[in-house]
Amino acid sequence: MARRPWRTALGVTLAAALALSGCAAGREPHGGGSGTPKTGGTVRFAMPPSATPNWIMPFSIPGYGGSYNAMIRSAMYVPLYNYDGSSGSVTLDDAASAANPPRYSPDGKTVTITLKPLTWATGEQLTSRDVEFWLNLAHAGKDNWGKYSKGLIPDSITGFHAVDDRTFTFTLDKAYNPDWFTANQLSLIVPMPHAWDRTSAAGPVGDHDRTPDGAKQVFDFLVSQAKQLGTYGTNPLWKVVNGPFALAGFTTSGEVTLRKNPKYTGPDPAKLDTVRFLTFTSSSAEYNVLRAGGVDYGYLATSNLGQRSKLEEQGYRVEPWNGWSITYSPYNFNNPQLGKVFSQLYVRQAIQHAVDQDAITSVIWRGAARVGYGPVPQDNDTKYLSPKQKTNPYPFDLNKSKQLLADHGWKPGSDGVLLCADPAKCGEGIAEGTRLSLTMLTESGSDETDGTMQELRSELSKAGIEMKINAQPLNTVLANGTTCKPTDPSCSWQLSYFGTQGSWYFSANPSGEELFATGAGTNFGGYTDPKADKLIAATNLASDNGAMLEYSAYLAEQLPVLWLPNPPYQVSAIDTALHGVTQDPMAGLLPQRWFWTR
Repeated sequence: MARRPWRTALGVTLAAALALSGCAAGREPHGGGSGTPKTGGTVRFAMPPSATPNWIMPFSIPGYGGSYNAMIRSAMYVPLYNYDGSSGSVTLDDAASAANPPRYSPDGKTVTITLKPLTWATGEQLTSRDVEFWLNLAHAGKDNWGKYSKGLIPDSITGFHAVDDRTFTFTLDKAYNPDWFTANQLSLIVPMPHAWDRTSAAGPVGDHDRTPDGAKQVFDFLVSQAKQLGTYGTNPLWKVVNGPFALAGFTTSGEVTLRKNPKYTGPDPAKLDTVRFLTFTSSSAEYNVLRAGGVDYGYLATSNLGQRSKLEEQGYRVEPWNGWSITYSPYNFNNPQLGKVFSQLYVRQAIQHAVDQDAITSVIWRGAARVGYGPVPQDNDTKYLSPKQKTNPYPFDLNKSKQLLADHGWKPGSDGVLLCADPAKCGEGIAEGTRLSLTMLTESGSDETDGTMQELRSELSKAGIEMKINAQPLNTVLANGTTCKPTDPSCSWQLSYFGTQGSWYFSANPSGEELFATGAGTNFGGYTDPKADKLIAATNLASDNGAMLEYSAYLAEQLPVLWLPNPPYQVSAIDTALHGVTQDPMAGLLPQRWFWTR
């Protein structure tokens, strides 16, 4: 069905006026519906506050890893394997996957995979060659791939053999836990069209990827194209899709329009004609448009939960979207000013003791968030959760914070901020007079983030630690809070927070190879610990949960990051006439399954 378009999410003036005036006649109608599915129509989906999509290439490079990028991309480029947790347990979503379930050899070192009969927009079939193309580029560009962890994919795949156009085998360097390897490794593969195998826009399509130098040139070319947001809507590269949707529009401000792909041949076709992803500078701006009826699938800040009944009367259903996730603030262990300070476990313990998670969850999030004390999710499937993480090794206790710092040579300066008075006690590399004054790089536009940061700053100040707040748009935070060397100009950040929608959404298995392993692509703070590396490696191989429980306990105690409460992805407001919506804890969207009943 056709729906009246909303001009732009950034033009909120009219919407705000309608909402504030309370003029019901000026609002778009929502709700109702016959219950009978209708073909076609448009859905307007609200992006998180200050979040603007900025990456389309199936390889996400550091700084471009927002979950909203993956939501949009997976509707156009079908991953080899997709998982979904909306049923209550995390399982393989066969219809949203590009291949049939893998078959492992008895020794676990060979994987045979058969692709589904998907078709690219060029009319060409999805073939084994498209998987080989992805694998060759992964080898060439792994050091610039945000999902790369040394020793794992693509390193773990030592051989590729095309059996026929749709069947191929991977030879592995060792026998892994098959469930983990499928869920956390094979799911990273997104077959890419061989039509992209070129080194320049005007260059010919060839087999460049079959040599290391050629593959690197292709990878670099595609990355350069993906950085040109203003060309997304017209660049012929991004029109070659195999998913239920194709890109119909992309503005430099981040508003994205997807249109049903008429050439999709898989088992999961789109029911809607169009999905529009709207951007907002703040949660209050989004709420004004929501109240005016200009959003079909939006959200409300917890400060607006008191308005729930009004939204329900307007035709929305309100429900939290909980995440298979953790939330944290990474320390920059390579920061030239405070990296050596953060490297001291006692400092991290003192800071962690100053986090009043109960107050943040109950007051700022009004009960919508859950406490988080370690590296695995605590509010979903708890089979990976150790007793140590569950019971919180570092409860809120300012006296312990103060005592830990005093015992290690820190004394208040004239302004009350602690100074290192005894370098022998403060720790290696910490000079006398070093101030415990740190800056938190944090996302802007979120009431909950603002409240969390103010609460954290207040409690830290009571322990003698100064925390300055540097609020920036979310994409700026993601781009600037990445791995660096102490001599890099980009290494000025000290702590970073991007977690109002959760800092990290896991694959099916919440192992830490992408987050906390030495050199991992999203180990933004540069944390390194040989024991942690061994435990992470063990979780990738073990067929039981013992290694995961030990990993959970160890990192809950070692504090590679500052653990913070884990919020829901959002508290959603969804038009009651919109069906097929499943709020996947893994932050998947699957808009192809949405349909109107009005």
